[in-house]
Amino acid sequence: MANTQATANDLITQILTGIEDVKGVDIQLLDLREIENTVCSYFIICNGTSNTHVSAIVNSVQKTVSKQIQEKPYHTEGSENAEWVLIDYVDVVVHVFQKHIRDYYNIEGLWGDAKTTEIASNY
Repeated sequence: MANTQATANDLITQILTGIEDVKGVDIQLLDLREIENTVCSYFIICNGTSNTHVSAIVNSVQKTVSKQIQEKPYHTEGSENAEWVLIDYVDVVVHVFQKHIRDYYNIEGLWGDAKTTEIASNY
């Protein structure tokens, strides 16, 4: 189990680096491990300011994770319109939104029982 957790922590670190490298906005880490019947252990949620910015965040995350820890996403969805892109790394699922779409779906509210950590940006 410790090995899996180390991998999840490494993955989270690289995903956050990828988001921060292109100035992703309002980054949240939701720890879902204490919630029954979840599909993964963590959600990372952020938003971009436009579809171009959302695409840049997605590309940066995938490139950073691939380069640093040689992980590829199991599945990526929503890249076509770049309003809500989901990147599935199995144990960690990344949601990259445009702000109005994030506000509408309110993922944080749906998963209100999750332990939420706000990631401070250095920009």
